Amino acid sequence: MNKIILVIIDGLRYDVAFKEMRYMVRLTREGLAARFALKAELPSLSKPLYETLLTGIPPYISGVTSNEFKGRSTQKSIFHLTKEKGLINAAAAYYWISELYNCYPFDPLLHREQENEDMPIQFGRFYFEDDYPDSHLFVDGEILRRKHRPDFLLIHPMGVDYFGHLYGGSSREYAKKTSKMNGLLSKYIPLWLDDGYQVIVTADHGMDDFGNHGGESSEERDVPLFLVGDRFASLCYKPISQLGIAPLICKLLEINTTEAMSSITSPASSEGLS
Repeated sequence: MNKIILVIIDGLRYDVAFKEMRYMVRLTREGLAARFALKAELPSLSKPLYETLLTGIPPYISGVTSNEFKGRSTQKSIFHLTKEKGLINAAAAYYWISELYNCYPFDPLLHREQENEDMPIQFGRFYFEDDYPDSHLFVDGEILRRKHRPDFLLIHPMGVDYFGHLYGGSSREYAKKTSKMNGLLSKYIPLWLDDGYQVIVTADHGMDDFGNHGGESSEERDVPLFLVGDRFASLCYKPISQLGIAPLICKLLEINTTEAMSSITSPASSEGLS
């Protein structure tokens, strides 16, 4: 049985990622990872795309069509599927993830830390300020990993998105924040690989030069995807859009996709990794 870590870097656009994430690019050049460009679903907003990445369902079907969506998701996520299979899952993520799948509305005093194997997200540490340091978030995730040994772990940092809104997607500040994210990944990915994890690194949406997203421009919709681990080449899998991420995780974890997920996209492609 494989173990998966999914890293969703909020607000990271494709061109800046491939320019500034030198460690990740080096892994691909050494044949230790594969990289792709994905087209984000519309609208290119955070909450709808968290739902897409974790359920394989586009916003127009899931009903999560804006960041103002209230309530819990009506779809089965990777968290639900792993729990049903008897696997352990965990998340170090922004509180909207907790609201979608565990507890709505989010109360920091009650829901900042969650440990309940009967919930869809069984073990969680959720932050609620957009400027929460990425370094702290990765420590949160690593504590969950070492304590609970999850089969599926979500790590979701917000710093790149925060700097993008402040300074724009073509700014020096945004590029430097992306470079720092690359440094964090270079610290943790070797630890994860040594412990038997396959690692997926992607983003929910990009960022335009004015610090906005939500629309159809390539700066807002084109996001990176890095696949790191020895299982990916044997899958002969080439994701085309964000709709392929959840089925890919299901395939790696050897769990069935949902009926809704399977009706939209196939979990495998005849094309090889490149």
